[in-house]
Amino acid sequence: MKIQKHPLLSTYAGTAREIVSFHYGNGRAGEKIYIQSSLHADELPGMLVAHHLRKRFSALEAAGKIVGEIVVVPIANPVGLAQTVLHNQLGRFELGTGENFNRHYPAMYPGIAPRVEGKLGSDPALNRNVIRQAMHEELNSLTPKTELHSMRQTLMRLACDADVSLDLHCDADAVVHLYTGTPMWPQCEPLARYMGAYATLLATESGDNPFDEACSQTWWQMEEHVKGRFPIPMACLSVTVELRGQTDVAHEQAATDANAIVAFLTHRGVIDGDTPPLPDLKHPATPLAGSEAIEAPISGVVTFARKPGDWIKVGDVIGEVIDPITAETHPLTSNTEGVLYARENRYFATAGMRLAKVAGARAFRTGKLLSA
Repeated sequence: MKIQKHPLLSTYAGTAREIVSFHYGNGRAGEKIYIQSSLHADELPGMLVAHHLRKRFSALEAAGKIVGEIVVVPIANPVGLAQTVLHNQLGRFELGTGENFNRHYPAMYPGIAPRVEGKLGSDPALNRNVIRQAMHEELNSLTPKTELHSMRQTLMRLACDADVSLDLHCDADAVVHLYTGTPMWPQCEPLARYMGAYATLLATESGDNPFDEACSQTWWQMEEHVKGRFPIPMACLSVTVELRGQTDVAHEQAATDANAIVAFLTHRGVIDGDTPPLPDLKHPATPLAGSEAIEAPISGVVTFARKPGDWIKVGDVIGEVIDPITAETHPLTSNTEGVLYARENRYFATAGMRLAKVAGARAFRTGKLLSA
């Protein structure tokens, strides 16, 4: 195992932070796997899963079982990790700018398309390598101006040439669910099975360039760009893995999730061993544009009647909001049939607050599809 330290540009005089990456395997043959946790720094289940994965990968490396390279970044966001205000960790948004730590990653396609002109051919493996080289050139051409820009550039450098990129997150109160690019679903389905995902939400553009899309969307954008003149592989399965809710931080659960990721990597041939049988798929993948966010119609106390993982039908009441002054009670009903995969873990709502999410099969939303 090798440890690499990546210093970040300092925005404030007298401060210095770094991202630390752990590298397992020989890196000379086989696939490259990139795994990071807690990009939203107050989402900690992934950090514990990364702890268990590092122990597993160390043992597998010692036994000569890793084919290729596995990179683990257990703290992807040291900036947000330091944002503790009055005992509350505020790790979703950068306090200086208000920007979401999982948005605004570099869009690679506009810069790399001219870089690969005249270099593509009939060999998809060669085209993959040409495009990856162009990605590194594009990232190296960027000059970060802030610590946040520097952090985004560093994470992209580590992940852009990976065959698989797993970004470990969690929701407020949820069951396991995944986000990935629509063209990546065939590669992602085994992961959904091993992880026991209740929902996998697909999109080619969800808005504001989150990390997973920044890693993978170049491949389908380049495929569209060449329009069949050259074979372009879908060479980076990039997935946001939502590991239940914020309070689901326990060794037994984290070990189970780590085992599922190891099983998936064994299935892909990155780990040498007997491939575990594929579990049943809990639910088919659905479009992110078919996910309904159920909002509070008024401000008040929230109570839920349904829990994450429940199957919801149109018209089902999943809870209610109660105005403590007027005693008005407003039911929260679903307009979508599908899995209730996440709900809020705060129980006083402001009017318009998103309280629950149901994954439906019918796409009906447009514009920015992710929450803030």
